Amino acid sequence: MTPHVMRRIGLLGGMSWQSSVLYYSLINEGIAERLGGVHSADLVMVSVDFAEVEQLQSAGDWYRAGELLAREARALEAAGAELIVLCTNTMHIVAPAIEAAVSIPLLHLADVTARAIGAAGLVRVGLLGTRFTMQQAFYRERVESHDIEVLVPDLDDQAVVHRVIYDELVRGVVSDDSRVEYQQIIQRLVDRGAQGVVLGCTEIELLIGEHHVTVPLFATTRLHARAAVDWALGDNSPHSR
Repeated sequence: MTPHVMRRIGLLGGMSWQSSVLYYSLINEGIAERLGGVHSADLVMVSVDFAEVEQLQSAGDWYRAGELLAREARALEAAGAELIVLCTNTMHIVAPAIEAAVSIPLLHLADVTARAIGAAGLVRVGLLGTRFTMQQAFYRERVESHDIEVLVPDLDDQAVVHRVIYDELVRGVVSDDSRVEYQQIIQRLVDRGAQGVVLGCTEIELLIGEHHVTVPLFATTRLHARAAVDWALGDNSPHSR
């Protein structure tokens, strides 16, 4: 019997390690489900120190952050990776620097998410994430390029979403009180016309699931991991938009 050809995935993680664990689990579970038996993913991983990245985020030093992640992406390519999966929504702000540093493709999370929204037949969604993701254009405009309108919470709600991510979720703290706050924020987005909500920070999936809300959720980590599995098994192109 001819063994199944599997391409090697390069995971660029550590931002935070909580979400990177989820990526690793989901990708391996996806491969096992598709191939059966004791199959697991062919992947290599770099996990950076999130404290260093967070300092650069807070300082708005995206150039140095891009240099850091570009260097690590080159290490993944040197280790045989054939695709880069950046295990974070926020740091897709430096996706161009990563793409310029390697000759292998980057599976862009915003494109994966937008395709899922379009497949669900929705045209207007709310976006939750770090304040960088909610306030800056790099993610929202990438999704909107797929003819989808993106709504973000007001500034007070953005502050709550961001605080819970950095003070709780990246540390592995999952609070019922914070879940209620998120549910209220999501409802306010729905009241403004959101047909669904993008969990645009990987750690939010630790707090909010489909049973917590009344509209479709787009769990970006799960979508990204599934797309990586598809790619590894030769089912689609990372550049399809």
